[in-house]
Amino acid sequence: MSGASGDLSHRVRDWAESGVPLLTGHADGPPLIPPGSAATVARRQTDRIAAATGGRVRLDGARLLSERAAFTGFGRGGSTSAGGHCRLLPTADGWAAVSCARPDDPVLLGALVCREVGDDPWPDVSSWLRTHTGAELAERAELLGVAAGPVAPVETTTPQPLQPRPVNGLRVVDFSALWAGPLCAHILGLAGAHVIKVETPTRPDGARRGNPDFYRLLHAGHESVVLDPGDRERRSALADLVASADIVIEASRPRALAGFGLDAEGFAESGGTWISITAHGRASNRIGFGDDIAACAGLVAHTDDGTPVFVGDAIADPLTGLTAAVLAMSAPADGSGKLWDVAMSSVVAATLDPASVTEPIDEARILAPSRRETTGEAPPSGRDTDAVLARLRRQSV
Repeated sequence: MSGASGDLSHRVRDWAESGVPLLTGHADGPPLIPPGSAATVARRQTDRIAAATGGRVRLDGARLLSERAAFTGFGRGGSTSAGGHCRLLPTADGWAAVSCARPDDPVLLGALVCREVGDDPWPDVSSWLRTHTGAELAERAELLGVAAGPVAPVETTTPQPLQPRPVNGLRVVDFSALWAGPLCAHILGLAGAHVIKVETPTRPDGARRGNPDFYRLLHAGHESVVLDPGDRERRSALADLVASADIVIEASRPRALAGFGLDAEGFAESGGTWISITAHGRASNRIGFGDDIAACAGLVAHTDDGTPVFVGDAIADPLTGLTAAVLAMSAPADGSGKLWDVAMSSVVAATLDPASVTEPIDEARILAPSRRETTGEAPPSGRDTDAVLARLRRQSV
């Protein structure tokens, strides 16, 4: 579709070429150009990655924002997210995003609204929200561990990268799951880092249950280790593995890390780079997923009647993964370590501009999501556990 977006403004052109508008709006309505400049920011991040790798890694950040939909076939769902697990619903004082993505979420949503909700929680949740404020929802959702909150733009600052450094040959230990952290690890792997993915027996990466080709894209060429932090010997091996890393990526709340015996601050003080990806920052106990985080940070589009709709597919994930990769490819000039507190909501909020608005666009003027070719295979869970632990033992002798 060469030239289809040639006469558009820079911000709108980047959105039009990203694939995101095809996922934004109602299925029976026009695609929408979202507010803000997330597609432009994403391209800026991949320019930084190309520069940091001497051109070894050349990606189009705008296209990455919609890449998963090219594998899954997701389309625009309006006030229901592209993946179908999150909804935008009216509250007593505005709008809220509520996710129901995990097997236990219907029970938790029942606790949220103080009633049994059955297999379909949405009628009861919708009814409850209409008589409660966004602040009430946020408070109860945090207590219950529900991914939900009001749609309310937040003031934020995001961490800025330091001096670029090569990551070729560095060891990356990746505890993250789903999309944001694995995208960061994937990019570091493309840049020549050696990536070891770590899962626990009771909490494998939920993305393994998703589209297998997309999972393979993000994890091909990595090693897979499964360790049980409840087992004394395995817990010791986990500590040794982390100590051997140059970069650690994780997406857990600090109290969960402490339960595994992992110390992010200590790792950074010893000279390593620790990438901590959370929904709303390390100081927050709120949880979230890509769709609800983006909406709660204020990134929604609006239809003609003012109704908010989701932007893209879990767009907070790829935006954060790109940001985390850029940060991991930088380090203090004095060679010391760094703990990066990467709040997904802050990453999204930093792309917003109050002066920009939703704009409809003809479908002939936008690009559809596209997928990169996948080379190599993603390892089955735990395939490399024995080999990696044996290598650690040899190195410690």
